[in-house]
Amino acid sequence: MVVSIRDVAEHVGVSLGTVSNVLNRPNTVNADMVARVLEGIRELGYVRNDAARQLRAGNSRTIGMIVQDSSNPFFADMARGAEDQAEVGGRMLIVGNSHQSAERELRYIDLFEEQRVQGVFLAPIDDLTERLKQLRQHRIAPVLVQRRVSLDDFCSVAGDDEHGGYLAVKHLLDIGRRRIAFVGGPVSIIGIEDRLTGARRAVDEVADATLEVIDTAELTVGVGRSVGEQILDRDRGRRPDGMFTANDLVALGLIQAFVMSHSVQIPDEIALIGYDDIAFATAAVVPLSTIRQPGAMFGVMGVSLIQEEVDSPDGHTHRQVLFQPELVVRESTAGFADPEA
Repeated sequence: MVVSIRDVAEHVGVSLGTVSNVLNRPNTVNADMVARVLEGIRELGYVRNDAARQLRAGNSRTIGMIVQDSSNPFFADMARGAEDQAEVGGRMLIVGNSHQSAERELRYIDLFEEQRVQGVFLAPIDDLTERLKQLRQHRIAPVLVQRRVSLDDFCSVAGDDEHGGYLAVKHLLDIGRRRIAFVGGPVSIIGIEDRLTGARRAVDEVADATLEVIDTAELTVGVGRSVGEQILDRDRGRRPDGMFTANDLVALGLIQAFVMSHSVQIPDEIALIGYDDIAFATAAVVPLSTIRQPGAMFGVMGVSLIQEEVDSPDGHTHRQVLFQPELVVRESTAGFADPEA
């Protein structure tokens, strides 16, 4: 049986208001009465419904976060940073995984709205401008990650993905590669599209360079392995000599396919570079060159922006925080470890 506040009041022989005051404003009740009510709570095993109380008050101590793929270490790093920052502000983080499903993403937004979280931190799959504006009407602060937005609408945290894509492919070109392949997708996702745009810009600067785009449905190790097997089925003269992947997981899958085949030397025949610099990049059988971006700091800054908006809703100015990516060179493109990486 669920014990209610009314049961406590009847058990102790006091009014509902007295029990409520003990729970919410104990300084307004004399010490003997507080002791009596607390003893009654212990005897009956009453557990307060804090979520319901917060909903009645129109707020909560929680922040919602929606990631596209919880199995991706980059999003795990981002969630860890967000959780740490939320704890600093006396708040808790709830994480939902959309698995790149727009429908599932909307269900999480609906859930967080029902729970009256203080803010929602997400990387939208589609354009959700109007839906997120509805959140603000309920005093829920939306902050976007990896999405170009108008400063008039929302705060955002992003990496300069176009510049990152440019850095990656320019590195491949600088080491003499000319048949470049970009692997990743869906390319309709803003961050991936930006990385591809940067890759194209780098290729356009070199007269004899070409760029092949291999669009994928997901960004996983399995997808990378499958693409690698397809590359192996080609004649050697039709294979790319440099490959840039939209994230490190895809690159790790390519490495698996090439190494297991015993027929492709990395980087002599095909040089590989990924994106994100997840922890596994250094542990691969061929340590992976990559574009580094600070996943944990994305989470820290995202929650910080929510906290700013919640703490000063009337005078808050939307901010867009842009992190600059960094090239990290390892064996998959250089053939030797960069001591500075």
